[in-house]
Formats: sequence, structure tokens, C-alpha cells
Amino acid sequence: MTRTIVITGAASGIGRATAELLAERGNRIIGVDLRGSDIDADLTTPEGRRALVDGVRDLSGGAVDGVIANAGLASPTVATAAVNYFGAVATLEGLRPLLAESPAPRAVATASMASLYPPDDALLDRLLAGDEDAALSRAGELAAGSPAEANAIYGTTKRALARWIRRHAPTPEWAGAGIPLNAIAPGVVSTAMTEQFTSTEQAREAILQMVPMPLNGIFPPRDAAYLLAWLVSEENAHLCGQVIFIDGGSDAVMRGDSTW
Repeated sequence: MTRTIVITGAASGIGRATAELLAERGNRIIGVDLRGSDIDADLTTPEGRRALVDGVRDLSGGAVDGVIANAGLASPTVATAAVNYFGAVATLEGLRPLLAESPAPRAVATASMASLYPPDDALLDRLLAGDEDAALSRAGELAAGSPAEANAIYGTTKRALARWIRRHAPTPEWAGAGIPLNAIAPGVVSTAMTEQFTSTEQAREAILQMVPMPLNGIFPPRDAAYLLAWLVSEENAHLCGQVIFIDGGSDAVMRGDSTW
């Protein structure tokens, strides 16, 4: 049976690889990106998020089987906080009524192994409180600060997203409605977004000192796509609120035998 899957960030990287894989398997894809996809939408803005929901509703006829909230930025900027957290949450919440029309709905977000690094607590609290103005203000302060402060934006947004998934997945609106909600947390993936870290052997060695990946190292986006494809498949009927680290072992190295 053909399933309709919405993928944000579908024009490049993990999103594009996942769209190609799922299309090869006979699924119908509704891609969303800034440009060059089925729906052009800027998920850093409320207007863009509404355009996403309205566009998907129109193209799908009012029902979708899977949502992959994958769009994101890794730059030390305010926009990263806007799209990585508020854009992802708006995607999931906005499309949840369309998922509810499917006999086998599935939803997944793309977090990151960067969620393991210490967050900026002030930004994290504001993100989880859903206060976008305050969160973006704090992100602006970090972006104007030291490189370490600015670089904390990305990991903090991904930690907040992972926590949002954990908090909401078991609720009546998601699990109670029969919608498995989960996330993946990739390590370093070879995409345009990570080119500065992967384009030379020296750069690759440097990033692997920060992000240990003992199992096969840096990997192509297709590898993450295989996991996302399973998570939005009918076979995934019971995974609930899990953040799955597909990271070549970074999580195991950095957290040891701790599972929390």
C-alpha cells in the first residue's frame, strides 16, 4: 500500500536521501524546504509554518501516513533556534490532525548526538517553555558572545527537541491516538551542512576527536535514511518516545554505561 510521507528539509542532506529512499520503495513523498521542493516554506517564521501545514493539507487531501521533521540548521545563529526547535514542534503539532486520519500513522524528528553536550540552561528553559520571543532573544545573546557560547545554540536546540519528544510521545494526543513519536540522533553525517568538518582528512580527524565514532566513522546520509524509513513504516508499531543514536558509537563512548 502506498503511504504518504511528509519530509521537511527534503531538498538536501538526510532529508533528500530519505525522500529518495522512500520514493524508491513506492511511497508518495511531500517534500518541504526553503526552495526546490513540493512546498516552499521558511520554518523559522510562523508564516512559513502555517504555509507548511496548509500546503500539506492541500497536497495530501487531508491525510498523511508519516511525518519526518528533519529540517534544521547547524549555524551559531538565532535562525538555528527558530527552525531546530520551534519549526520542528510546529511541524509535528500542525500535521498531527492529518496523521490521525491514517490507519498507521508515524512521526519522527531529527535530533543530534550534539544533544549530549552541556546545554545553555537559559536557552533550554525558554525553548521548553515554548516562549519563542524569549528563546530567540537568548539565542541572540549567545550568537553575539564567544565562539563557545554561540556554538551551544545547536546542541541546546537538539536537546530541547529530544526532551519535547520524550514528554509528548506517551500522551493521549500521540500514543493515545496510536501515533508512534520518536527521534533519531545522528553523529557526523557527510552532507553540505557538515562540509567544513568533512571535506579534508585533517578536518575529519579533528571532528572525530570531538565526536568519537569508532564504528565506521563519518557516514553518508543514506545510512540515516534507512533508520528514518523504518521509523515511519507500518512495522514500527510500538516504539514510543525513543531518541535513537545513530552515531557510530558516540553516545556509548561519551556516556559509558549510563542510559540517562
